[in-house]
Amino acid sequence: MTVISITLPYELLNKLDELVKDRGYYSRSEAIRDAIRGMIEESRLIRAEKVATTIMVTYIRGRDGVDRRLSELKHEFNDVVVESIHRHLGKKYCIDIMIAEGPIDRIRVLIGRIRGIHNIEQVKALFIPL
Repeated sequence: MTVISITLPYELLNKLDELVKDRGYYSRSEAIRDAIRGMIEESRLIRAEKVATTIMVTYIRGRDGVDRRLSELKHEFNDVVVESIHRHLGKKYCIDIMIAEGPIDRIRVLIGRIRGIHNIEQVKALFIPL
């Protein structure tokens, strides 16, 4: 491996050291390599036309029509939603995990529509360029 030198403000170095400890990295270098890989993937995603995506949606169980609305969206976007899982998380929450594959613009529309559902707690998406 090639060794490089970087200059960081003291505060940023302290935050890096906390990150290394919290996430269990072996070293600062390992954390920085991981961050660079993430930036490269993010850059590839910007140029990607087709992606695979996991979409995680959490909401409070039994809230007005969330299940029905999510089901309607899965059917409306069946051209990109290839799999869907629904699970209860304890007694209070539900999680829906959708796997989508296709044009990034279409999947972004789906995610936007999910975010627009009343009573959704969180929506998290992970994109992988294809």
